[in-house]
Amino acid sequence: MSILTIILNILFPPLSVALKHGVSMTLLISILLTLLAWLPGVIHAFIVNK
Repeated sequence: MSILTIILNILFPPLSVALKHGVSMTLLISILLTLLAWLPGVIHAFIVNK
């Protein structure tokens, strides 16, 4: 995992997921988790972008 990915995972999780996986169901889940609460979105981004 690059430094850029780690920074994007923390600051804007859906963007990092979109860069890695494109527009998919994973991106939608990341957007929903980030909108509900920031921390679950960050955790999801780190798990998905291992």
